[in-house]
Amino acid sequence: MKKSLFVLSIFTFLSLISCSKKNELHIYSIIHEEETQVLTDLFTKKTGIPVAFLRASTGELVNRIIAEKDDPKADILLGGATSYHIQADQAGAFEHYVSPLAENVPDYAKSPNGTYTGFCVLSLGIGINSDRYAKKFPDIPEPKTWEDLLNPAYKGEIVLTNPVASSTAYLFVQNQLQRLGWDKGWDYLLTLAPLVGQFPESGSAPAKLIGTGEYALGVSYLHALAKYNAEGFNIKLVAPPKSVGDVDCIAITKNTKNLEAAKKFVDFMLSKEAQEVMSSIDFTVPVNPEAVPVKGSIASSELDLIEYNTVLAAQQKEQVLEYWSKNVK
Repeated sequence: MKKSLFVLSIFTFLSLISCSKKNELHIYSIIHEEETQVLTDLFTKKTGIPVAFLRASTGELVNRIIAEKDDPKADILLGGATSYHIQADQAGAFEHYVSPLAENVPDYAKSPNGTYTGFCVLSLGIGINSDRYAKKFPDIPEPKTWEDLLNPAYKGEIVLTNPVASSTAYLFVQNQLQRLGWDKGWDYLLTLAPLVGQFPESGSAPAKLIGTGEYALGVSYLHALAKYNAEGFNIKLVAPPKSVGDVDCIAITKNTKNLEAAKKFVDFMLSKEAQEVMSSIDFTVPVNPEAVPVKGSIASSELDLIEYNTVLAAQQKEQVLEYWSKNVK
């Protein structure tokens, strides 16, 4: 069913392209559809450039970008963690463009060779449905660290996305491998996996499933948990020590026929206005130092982050996901 819907979405997207105006911008979007719609509408209002977009998971769109690099169907890849952009860059799927607005972007949030740039900070955390947790585990203190999730009592009450499909879960896998080292990291992951009740494909799923009370615990981006909390769901946010921080990135596809419009969209996404709009919708922390994050988001000062090696994460990706697929049932 999911595959059929994605194929239908691709068909619709390609149909839009076939009848589009010459300067219409085509975007593959990994960020949520609501944010994509608001941002692209604002971009069109400011520039007059129309936009068509397809929203799908990280793995699907990165693979498509790479497969289409000689004849791209999209001009922009919007969203996705750094390791996935490095993967696409190494496959020769991106143009080189350094926006004037990237000057004040921290080094960790941009490519050394100018192929991708981050537009919001991402950090992982633990979400707790306080009501369900109190009923299920009245005598167990709420987890505060990654190790606390390994309590056998939590079996079936944890939700974590599938790292083969989701950049969120792959970031979590790398968090443990880089925090603990290769062997101890896999010991941790293979101990946790049997306790997980569901491995959905979408990175946004855990926050929703925790918020609606289907699971007591889950791993998600903190901004996603903060958003559901602000909408009235009873979610407690925990930022464990020694977590991973990364950025959502934007890049222009190689051989795009709409380069000038694509550059304008990159400039737009790095602007104070666009990043504040995105933070107001999704509770993300802006990369632009002039942009103010929305109230209720987790401040970067509250985070205890490891020094995350994005290049290593990209280099290991195929090996890690193959090992995961073979050993996690």
